[in-house]
Amino acid sequence: MIDMNDALALIEKRREDSIVVPTMTAGRGWGAISQDEFLDLPVSGAMGKASSIALGLCLAQPDRKVVLFDGDGSLVMNLGSMVTISGQAPTNLYHFVLENDVYAITGGQPIPNAGKFSFDGMAAASGYASTFEFDDFEEFATRIDEVFDATGPVFITLKTRPEIMDGPVDSRTSARRTPQAARELHDTLNG
Repeated sequence: MIDMNDALALIEKRREDSIVVPTMTAGRGWGAISQDEFLDLPVSGAMGKASSIALGLCLAQPDRKVVLFDGDGSLVMNLGSMVTISGQAPTNLYHFVLENDVYAITGGQPIPNAGKFSFDGMAAASGYASTFEFDDFEEFATRIDEVFDATGPVFITLKTRPEIMDGPVDSRTSARRTPQAARELHDTLNG
């Protein structure tokens, strides 16, 4: 199993000027390490929709890489987006799913059929150009350049240790970015 924050820190070093779209659990970890928050668009209030938002960004900004961090629970809620993404075939999308087999943000309930299906297998069957799966940090670190050199859409499963969030949702620290993030990202991209 991979520690989510170690993986996110490694990707941060390789992201360059990519737009980053983290969702749910990934947004919690990403907000603490991002070097360019004006190119981050956290999607923490729309579970399952980050992949659709990232696709829109890919189509609007075809010359810039878009790095999407999806939770496995979030992606299960919108599996149809994988087929839509493949149909549009954005060469600039790097779709990471942080697979920990639980809805970590809501207390650790298991996702449906956890551990009995393959996200990268579904991505390949949907038509993603490249797929990868990692459960070992050293292997991921060794192959990260291969991942980012692949032409998209690229799907990457990172099998991570669950970090369960407990306590009332309204008492948790949210992502640093506010709903103004979309406007700020627009302004950054359009000078």
